[in-house]
Amino acid sequence: MAAWSCRLLLRRGTPVLSLRAAAESPPRMVGCIRSVNNTTWFDEHLTEDNQEYMRKSMAQEYRRQTADRLNPLKDEPWQRHEWTQGSRRVGLVAIKLGMAPIWTKTGERHVATMLQVQDCHVIKYLSKEEFDGHTAALLVGGRNVSPFHKSEVQMEMFRNAGVPPKQKLTTFKVSDNALIKPGTPLLAAHFRPGQYVDVTAKSIGKGFQGVMKRYGFKGQPASHGQTKTHRRPGASGPGGDPAKVFKGKKMPGRMGNVFVTAYGLKIWRVNTKCNVLYVNGSVPGHKNCLLKIRDTTLPTRSSTLLSLPFPTYFTEEEGDLDEDLYDDNLFIHTDPSLALT
Repeated sequence: MAAWSCRLLLRRGTPVLSLRAAAESPPRMVGCIRSVNNTTWFDEHLTEDNQEYMRKSMAQEYRRQTADRLNPLKDEPWQRHEWTQGSRRVGLVAIKLGMAPIWTKTGERHVATMLQVQDCHVIKYLSKEEFDGHTAALLVGGRNVSPFHKSEVQMEMFRNAGVPPKQKLTTFKVSDNALIKPGTPLLAAHFRPGQYVDVTAKSIGKGFQGVMKRYGFKGQPASHGQTKTHRRPGASGPGGDPAKVFKGKKMPGRMGNVFVTAYGLKIWRVNTKCNVLYVNGSVPGHKNCLLKIRDTTLPTRSSTLLSLPFPTYFTEEEGDLDEDLYDDNLFIHTDPSLALT
């Protein structure tokens, strides 16, 4: 679908041309400017063979760019610093795959959410002056997408980092000793089993809901004189003084579709081959949604952040890890469950 517009320009040597003068003597030049506001997709007028070729070529280019960034320590890395008390590392962008049951060695059953870290890279470093004036930050992106859906400003930022365009961009506040060079890949081994993390995502939208579903109100009685008020909230404000409804009153409205953070979730298992994290409990968002994971800010769980890769996991230093990293209390299904004596 295209929108057409046409403008007629009349010029006769002077900037302004009156209608009377135009009637007496014809203008010297008449021009027509046509503007087209195109709202079609980039591949709408391409054949299926051309579309398939473009997809394959972009996928090969993405794989090449990702492979070039697998060894960031060999390509003029930034200065490294040691971990100190109060250091804050960068987080990850992951995809919610679903939920699965797990068991501990004592037979307790837990439900874990599987989060996959897919094509996660550091995009840009934001200094204190560029961010908020108090602390530095790192711009992190996850999940490769088509470049045709990104603006030129965003594509210039991706080209400077040397990575493919990302679907989700988010910022993480970091300390001055935890800075990472743009273009560095971030893997699931950035977190380790046994530590606690905070997960932030947009909750599932429920639309316009009443107070019983939105806030868990009890509602009105089912009988004994009640007429069409069974699910209503009841009185909504004070009497004559102060004669108003206070702000923040729990009333019907839109439910969900807001960013929610789940604090203090334990990591039970890390799959380094597929970059999958097994996080205890449920996390906000629907399946295949993009969310952000960072080290927990709960003071009671800070002891789990002492022996982590800093500022992130580099394959050049630690080498190839085991395919699966388990928590000490997690039961591994390949181990025998009974021991005969």
